Amino acid sequence: MTATHPAPITKRRRWRAFFADRKGATAVEFALIGAPFIALLLAIIQTFLVFFAQQLLEQVVNQASRAILTGQAQAQSMTKAQFANAVCSNVVILFDCQGLMIDVQVASAWSSANTGMPTLTYDAQGNVSNTWQYSPGNQGDIVVVRVMYLWPVYLGPLGFNLANQSNGSRLIMASTAFMNEAFVNS
Repeated sequence: MTATHPAPITKRRRWRAFFADRKGATAVEFALIGAPFIALLLAIIQTFLVFFAQQLLEQVVNQASRAILTGQAQAQSMTKAQFANAVCSNVVILFDCQGLMIDVQVASAWSSANTGMPTLTYDAQGNVSNTWQYSPGNQGDIVVVRVMYLWPVYLGPLGFNLANQSNGSRLIMASTAFMNEAFVNS
């Protein structure tokens, strides 16, 4: 009786067996597709948060500006800090109220109303050093209200970046321009 031994496994047979084995194919495919998929999800979430914050800031500025438009702010001699509190009372969830920059100006004509994004300047500590005005105007004045906030953004995977400032944050701004209604000055 002779014992039969299996044929010796050659290198070629090992490679064929390795390539024919499909046990780890799903794990390898997920490893190849998983990272870009997660990067895409993070980019979508970050973009959503920036646009959501922008829209919320727009709504809050429109609501708070009604106090100036109708003369309530002028009648109450509302200060810049009080107006900032009125703005901040509606955005406590997403924004740090200390980071809100509020600029209220009277324009001499509609063509000179500045509703554009300002250029920010920074001090040595990286804090915004711009000086903002607070002039709610009188009845019939054209008033521009701009509220700005430096939204922190994080460098996304695959180089996705929403920052538009040198410090790596995104300046979001909401502005509204209106002519004050007729109201009685106190």
